[in-house]
This record gives sequence, structure tokens and C-alpha cells, in this order.
Amino acid sequence: MYLAHQIFSMKIAPFSPIILLLIFVLAFNACKSDDPQDTVELRDYAEQEHTDEQLLREFLQTHTYNYEDFPPAEGTVVGIIIDSLTGDSANKTALIDLVQSTKVPVTNAEDVTVNHTLYHLVARQGVHIENKPSIVDSVYLSYTGKLLDGTQFDQSISPIWFDTTRVIRGFSYGLQNFAPGQYAQNENGTIDFSGYGQGLIFMPSGLGYFAGAQGQIPAYSPLVFEVSVYTTNQSDHDGDGILSINEDPDGDGNPYNDDTDQDGIPNFLDSDDDGDQILTANEYDVDKDGQPDDDDNDGIPNYLDNE
Repeated sequence: MYLAHQIFSMKIAPFSPIILLLIFVLAFNACKSDDPQDTVELRDYAEQEHTDEQLLREFLQTHTYNYEDFPPAEGTVVGIIIDSLTGDSANKTALIDLVQSTKVPVTNAEDVTVNHTLYHLVARQGVHIENKPSIVDSVYLSYTGKLLDGTQFDQSISPIWFDTTRVIRGFSYGLQNFAPGQYAQNENGTIDFSGYGQGLIFMPSGLGYFAGAQGQIPAYSPLVFEVSVYTTNQSDHDGDGILSINEDPDGDGNPYNDDTDQDGIPNFLDSDDDGDQILTANEYDVDKDGQPDDDDNDGIPNYLDNE
């Protein structure tokens, strides 16, 4: 898809979650219907990951994209076109030699963790490398979602705000690899974007909807997303004055597994992280020196220390 201008104008809309990406928690139970024949059998996560990995690798080995069009010439916008390695494209480089991979752990209902391979391809990196989104930030983007057979199941040509805590796991982890662009506001309230990131995300079903069929997405479907990332905002979900991505005491980059008071609520969603009945916002930095307070000098900041 080729459009006329590289720098384009639009009004930034308020956050409006995408229809098909609202599910964050993976479906651990099969979808059921009144007809026993329509019941989806729940598969083993490790076995399904292996199956999906084979499907994804076969797709990546037999397809390419229009990389010769990137970065686009000034004054033009170029869409990503995936094509099979046949005909005029037979001698092009396969996607498997262009993508990068990340291992994303998924823990199922039996508390068994299975690493899933997530692939991404940066066709054009955004100019603000320092502002790549985390898995707990908000992102302003446009996207197209497809199955491996090319079936398009969702699209938003007009950019939309996403809270990455409210989308499927493969999408939030994949977006971490794309930097946003730059923008300027016009007198009429529209925004001009340029130099934004573009690319592809390839995910196994375990990072998507797994056993849960969604619209045109059958159960156990690997997914492909084309994304354009325009701008990002760091989030403070619980309003305690600490950015959500920084509520990560163990430093593993995943705030979801940090729950200091073990109340079942991750710190980044918990207004009282240590469960001492004092709001985190009221004990994080009382002396306003920019550092978390530690009154008893035990190496544990007050907002994480219930003593």
C-alpha cells in the first residue's frame, strides 16, 4: 500500500481499545458451545508452542517483504507488503533471515512456564529510539492483523491509543521493539507525524488467543501484525507517582511478577505496594529529594517495607 505523503495530519483521539486486542489474559480454558462437536479441545502449551513454531518458521522461510522500499523516500509513505518467495520475488531474502526473536514466558493454569518464541522485523526504526514503549505503557499506532494464510481479521488505518496492559501478550511484547516518530501540532488541532517506526510482529497462538477463537481467528492460530508506531506515553497505572515500568523491584523488566505484599495485585496496579495501609504515594519520597525514602536504613525503601 502506497500513500501520497510521508508527513500526514490527524487529530489524536483519546484512548479507545481495539476490539480484537482487548484480551490480555491468555485463554487457559477451551471455548465451549452447546454443540459437543464445536468444543475446542484444550491442548498442552509446550506441544502447541512447538507446532506453532514450526508453522511460523515455515512461513518465514517461504515469504519475504518489500524491503527495497525502506526506508521510504522523503515525501512518501510505504506500507509493508508480504509476498511469497516465488516469481519475481524468488531470489529475494527470506523473512527468516531478516527477523529477530525473543523468548516470552507463559505460565499456564497448572503453574507450568513455557517459553514462546516471538518474532519481529523492523522495516524502519522510529527516530526516538529512547522512547520505545514498555509492556506497561501507552502507544499511539495503526495496525493490520492477519493469519498466516493472509486472511485479514482486523485493521485500524487511523491511529489509535493502546494501553499495552490491555492487549494480547505477543502484541505488547512485540511493540517494545519499535521506536516512535516525531510530531508537530498545527493551528487547526491536527498533528503531523514523521519518522515513525514500522514493522512486523509474528506470534504463536500462546501469545495470542490460544484456544479461544475470536471472530475470524480460529483457535490455536499464529498471528501476524503490521504496525506503525507514532508516539508513546509512559504510564502510572495506580497513580502513585512511580512509572509502571519502574515498579519492578526484581529488575527483570516484567512488572507483572512483582507483588511485594502478595495480595494478588502487581505493584504497578497496587496503590499500597507493601500492604502497610500507607499509600505508596505518601511514603515513596516524603523528603522530595528524588530518591525513595528508607527510614530504617535496611536497604528496603519505605514503600516496599511493611515494617
